[in-house]
Amino acid sequence: MYKRTVIVFLLILTIGITGTILYLPTNRVKIDSELLMLGDLNNDNQWDEKDIDELNSILQNPFMKNRLLQYKVDINQNALFDDEDILFLKHLCNYKNPYFAHEKIQDIIFPQPRELYRYLPKYEYIQQPLFSIKHDIIHKSPFSFLQSIKNQDESSYYSAEIFKEIYNEAIRFTFALEMRKKELTDIEHDYMEHKIQICEELFKEKQYYRLLLSLISLVEDAETLSISSQSKFIQKVLYFRDNLKNLLVSKQYKDFENGKSDYLTIFKIIESHLNADLNISVKLDILPSARDFTDLENYIDRVEWQVYKSNTSKEDFEKLVLYAQYDKRYLRAVSRTTPKHQDIQLNNHNLPMILLFRESLRITKNKKAALGLLDEAVRIPMGWVKNIPKNMLPSSIALENFLLPGNKEDGSDKTRHWSVFGGVSIYKNPKESLILALKRENQDLKTNGYSVEAMNEFIRDTIANVNGIYYVVSLNPHLLFEIK
Repeated sequence: MYKRTVIVFLLILTIGITGTILYLPTNRVKIDSELLMLGDLNNDNQWDEKDIDELNSILQNPFMKNRLLQYKVDINQNALFDDEDILFLKHLCNYKNPYFAHEKIQDIIFPQPRELYRYLPKYEYIQQPLFSIKHDIIHKSPFSFLQSIKNQDESSYYSAEIFKEIYNEAIRFTFALEMRKKELTDIEHDYMEHKIQICEELFKEKQYYRLLLSLISLVEDAETLSISSQSKFIQKVLYFRDNLKNLLVSKQYKDFENGKSDYLTIFKIIESHLNADLNISVKLDILPSARDFTDLENYIDRVEWQVYKSNTSKEDFEKLVLYAQYDKRYLRAVSRTTPKHQDIQLNNHNLPMILLFRESLRITKNKKAALGLLDEAVRIPMGWVKNIPKNMLPSSIALENFLLPGNKEDGSDKTRHWSVFGGVSIYKNPKESLILALKRENQDLKTNGYSVEAMNEFIRDTIANVNGIYYVVSLNPHLLFEIK
């Protein structure tokens, strides 16, 4: 009798456990989310006058605030920071209770109370809403077209989006300029005026996409760069880069391409620019090997570089990849590509790299760590694109790295040049980095018999190297971290 009771009990227990396993609900999706109150700008879980005070603070310079705060301002959730958001927030704070606010408003449709709350998964990228308010700062803007940009034809959704982004970037630059205009050097001021004039001409020519990218570039310069504390070498290195760009489309280079002159003629031109622009006296055809294997310091620097790469966390990788996948400004910059062999001056590459490095630095708060993250991240999207059949890829899309800069002929190559020699300029110094880069590129050029194609890549690689050196050194982390 006792055995039978035990058997029955065990049978019931087995059935119960089995039923529990099979039929009770389980947590199948592990999503870590944060509950947000839209319009709760001071994070005290209520709507009141303090939120209006925070709104007024944001309006002093919205681009100095972090993306999450700007996201919470966008109460109507149209991806814009606009006048309706301000209207809704003031009404909500006036009544403090979302149900009362919904009942009392007249003439316009007010959000349902539940719409004022959002669950935001912590892995989700927060897109910064576009600033769309006719702010008083517009009267201080150096752009004459800013007064009329909102009156452009918006019959096309795509055109309307471009104009909204142009307005956003022009306003953003104006805020940054107001903060920094008293401290600009003469060189910086002249450089800024030149870029502003280019923007004005692009607007007149209706080259709106190029205008947008030029504005983003201006914003990045204004918000992150400072040459006042930089060496003369850094201040002049872009002159050398621009001379290389001009060389590629010059008559002398055309003669070389047509076989009327040899590689030594091109070398002499480059050597003269190195000497005049940077006070570097070298003979390119007799440069020694790039690496001195007897120098212990070379190994120590490489070990430190590898340590930073290896210590990059999974979370930091995810943040950078999400940025590259979703950030509207980065996607605009990286989307500008051309058919194969048509970006001879490497014009499509630098701005996306600036944006990637800035985001890497925002994540890591350390230049060496940011370079380690960027260097590793270059290789991440490779597998994704390689799984797409080649006949399904447009000819102008980077085959090797879909999310990263570079046309199909470059892939991740120029990206690695930018980050590697930008990194060397931190571990050693900018001048050493450039000389090391010239030695490295010269080896490839010699191996390929000084052909036209090899010379093209020698010069283009050097342009990428110079860009990395300049921006990695010049980007001022103290300016950057004020802009959240």
